[in-house]
Amino acid sequence: MANATPVRVRFCPSPTGNPHVGLVRTALFNWAYARHHGGTFVFRVEDTDAARDSEESYDQLLDAMRWLGFDWDEGPAAFDDSGKGQGGPHAPYRQSQRMDIYQDIARKLLDGGYAYHCYCTAEELDERREAARKAGKPSGYDGKCREVSAEQKAAYEAEGRTSIVRFRMPDETITFTDLVRGELTFQPENVTDYGILRANGAPLYTLVNPVDDALMEITHILRGEDLLSSTPRQIALYKALIELGIAKQIPAFGHLPYVMGEGNKKLSKRDPQSSLNLYRERGFLPEGLLNYLSLLGWSFSEDQDIFSVADMVAKFEIEDVNANPARFDLKKCEAINADHIRQLDVKDFTERCAPWLRAPFAPWDEADFDQSLFDAIAPHAQSRLKVLSEITDNVDFLFLKEPVFDEASWTKAMGKGDPVALLTTARANLESADWSDPESLKQAVLTAGETHGLKLGKAQAPVRVAVTGRTVGLPLFESLEILGKARTLARIDAALKKLAE
Repeated sequence: MANATPVRVRFCPSPTGNPHVGLVRTALFNWAYARHHGGTFVFRVEDTDAARDSEESYDQLLDAMRWLGFDWDEGPAAFDDSGKGQGGPHAPYRQSQRMDIYQDIARKLLDGGYAYHCYCTAEELDERREAARKAGKPSGYDGKCREVSAEQKAAYEAEGRTSIVRFRMPDETITFTDLVRGELTFQPENVTDYGILRANGAPLYTLVNPVDDALMEITHILRGEDLLSSTPRQIALYKALIELGIAKQIPAFGHLPYVMGEGNKKLSKRDPQSSLNLYRERGFLPEGLLNYLSLLGWSFSEDQDIFSVADMVAKFEIEDVNANPARFDLKKCEAINADHIRQLDVKDFTERCAPWLRAPFAPWDEADFDQSLFDAIAPHAQSRLKVLSEITDNVDFLFLKEPVFDEASWTKAMGKGDPVALLTTARANLESADWSDPESLKQAVLTAGETHGLKLGKAQAPVRVAVTGRTVGLPLFESLEILGKARTLARIDAALKKLAE
């Protein structure tokens, strides 16, 4: 769908805690929409909550955006070494550096009669809300201070009362067309006057967010469903800002569906499975994670779940997002990531595995790591992994001086039949096999199994555990070839010795 004016969207997280997957999906949909329409992606940081915001979280946000590849056109820092995205015509892009702007606009709203001082105490508000609830009436602010006289104001201040600043909501129905949900209507009794400045003069989210959107000329606001109830308030504020000559237009809104977690509850940033850091540490590819997150409320086509970020950008329209809640399915996320791992060029795959091949993930001594051995095993590993962190356990047998036996695997493979006889025969056959041909190694073990009345699956299990320490792993005979004859036979000898103890 073509847009009459250039698209300008924003992603405006708060630097509190670790980034979470719900936040990433919001960023993805905004970024993809901007890129699809050749528009501008503004990265803005809402850091006005001094008690919760931190520089550490801010740095994590920047790192996450860079890792995910969300190149921003305007923002508080550079996306990469090229300087792309650093600053812009509406700088600064951190709200903590824009306080003078908010104070100035609050004064204009007060002077224009769009806002007023409210002297109600918290106790008075609670009492009146409770009374309204008991009477079956809406329990929002009742407008008591809307028309406070100068004398009453002086009396309140003489009592030592402080005031917040409230925006004066118009007494009219507010209707707008949500890009995801269609036409929505809010009655005035359900959208009452709301605070925009605290008693200490600090601006609230309800002011700073719309003001920044207005000044940065944001055309489309794509955000979570949890913010839907604040939209009529913001629309009224935009109208006031337009009348004051501060805003040019009311942005279009699209509210994204909830992401549901375990027990069909909304996935909270406090849920362990929501942390972006968890997925990075487990070795999800950005491509795989973004592919999956894009499916939480949107689909590429009825019969295709695997696609690139570029493919998504080419097709993404916010009107195609489904309003129904989407459930986060970790197994499907892993399966999609596995597909993206298999699509990598082998050289790219080996490079991406590098972090998990050294401390603190790798259990072997750094001096024992052999890149040539890893390069040889990599194509066999690539087709087996769901996440990159699984590479460590899959290749440790190559770099450890001796395998670390998983006791359950040892019992399963060696606890039945006559493993000593099988291993002894397999070792003899392997001694004379062609070690440049995995098929020859397979035949050696197959023949040993036939000698003892075992099929290949049963025959190779003791050999695999003797050599790798586990019953499950990479293709066995390719693994033996890469490990080499001397080390393989030495490990079979060690297993025979262990069995004899």
